[in-house]
Amino acid sequence: MKINIKIDDKIMELALKTSGLKTKREVVEEGLKALIKIQNQAKLKSLRGKLHWEGDIEQMRNSIKNE
Repeated sequence: MKINIKIDDKIMELALKTSGLKTKREVVEEGLKALIKIQNQAKLKSLRGKLHWEGDIEQMRNSIKNE
């Protein structure tokens, strides 16, 4: 997808320097990937304590070791 966006020059310069990436496109793509990852982690974190699991973790671990 081709898109034109205004990005603060100082932020882009800092992102290029700190990331070690070569192009603005790489910086934007990595930034979008990081945003997606953070949002997905937040969604998972919000489920903590809300799911009920029944099972025996030790039994599962032992069955994997015995395979």
